[in-house]
Amino acid sequence: MVATRAEPTDGAVEVSVSDTGPGIAPEIIERLFRPFVTTKPRGMGVGLSICRTIVEAHGGRIWAEPQPGCGTVFRFTLRAVDREELRHDD
Repeated sequence: MVATRAEPTDGAVEVSVSDTGPGIAPEIIERLFRPFVTTKPRGMGVGLSICRTIVEAHGGRIWAEPQPGCGTVFRFTLRAVDREELRHDD
């Protein structure tokens, strides 16, 4: 499931993506966004590290919350942009 919500106190938007898999072990969750850390037998372990780099480059934050036995929720924040910023005055 994908959901969004505004964070009016800090001018950000939070996006959450949840799954219904087995969850992520606590010892992995601490290292999950580091390069070459993977839970997949044939994974390279760079996808979440790249995601973190992109999110942080845009002033956001990314993290995961394990839901043991019922999946994981990945969340990230990005700075909200108002309509004035979207205007292109040439």
